[in-house]
Amino acid sequence: MPEYSDEIIDSNAISSTDKAGRPIPVTIPIALAPGITVVYTTRLGGLSTGDWGNLNLGGKSGDDPEAVLSNRLALAEAVGAPLSLVSQVHSGVAVDVDDVYESNAPFGFDASGTKGVDPDTVTVLEADGQVTSQAGIALGMFAADCLPVLMADPVTGIIGAAHCGRRGLEKGIIGATVELMKLKGAAPENIVATLGPRICGDCYEVGDEIADTFIKRFPLTKTTTRFGGAGIDIAEAAMIDLAFAGVHQVVDSMPRVHAATEYLEEDAELAELCRTDGEGPASLAERIGSINRSMCTLENPLWYSHRRAALAGNPHEGRLLALVVRQ
Repeated sequence: MPEYSDEIIDSNAISSTDKAGRPIPVTIPIALAPGITVVYTTRLGGLSTGDWGNLNLGGKSGDDPEAVLSNRLALAEAVGAPLSLVSQVHSGVAVDVDDVYESNAPFGFDASGTKGVDPDTVTVLEADGQVTSQAGIALGMFAADCLPVLMADPVTGIIGAAHCGRRGLEKGIIGATVELMKLKGAAPENIVATLGPRICGDCYEVGDEIADTFIKRFPLTKTTTRFGGAGIDIAEAAMIDLAFAGVHQVVDSMPRVHAATEYLEEDAELAELCRTDGEGPASLAERIGSINRSMCTLENPLWYSHRRAALAGNPHEGRLLALVVRQ
């Protein structure tokens, strides 16, 4: 298995701004395979404010378009590759980016339906999986509780990314993305995958009806949440579908994420977000101390979480990006 990168891009450790003066995103990179990197963005290191603070990368939630653009530009600069973004709709549809990619935004390819962008000049492409055989393109999946699954065949260099919410999992988005990788020449036995930040089974309460429907497709994934109701484990469901697709090499992102969380447990920017977001204790120490699973978007204040924001009564929340890129 590939070893984890020791690098965390942290605004406390290096200059806080890039050469254009934009705040440098605080990200967590994972070495998925030789020459292939997965990157998870956090809430740190951007220009968004209020409920979207600080590194919101989603363009549909009403955030200031100029802040979103700056955040995306800074991220593309940080990862050293243009971004490829699609409009995620909880579908089972994956697309071959090589057929549609064009540099139509300052940060790369934007087919995500970003508000404030002229629809006559930028096509909206609805999909929840992306695949490419090209080097130097960072396939991105937005998330704020849903599970991003990042994949690569290091033999052929083909990479893929899937956005796995409950409905997308039920519609087979992982299988669709792997199948598209296979059509481009990837072999499932060579594919290495990792599961990104997501709401955990202890926190994702959906009720008995939804959970009972879900376990017909994904047995043994029903949970009893810490809130007392029925929930589901979308990460376990993803592991089931990866296995069905023939993908058995799965790198665990948790050790790197756990280390990054500990590294940032006294970060001033994160402390200020916790003090002001109203989504839990105002004390960063209390937030960190209550984390049971560092990958859980609801528990870990590093991540955006739709469910955490809703429980707090916040009308908006930002989106992180999980990226995979072959350099």
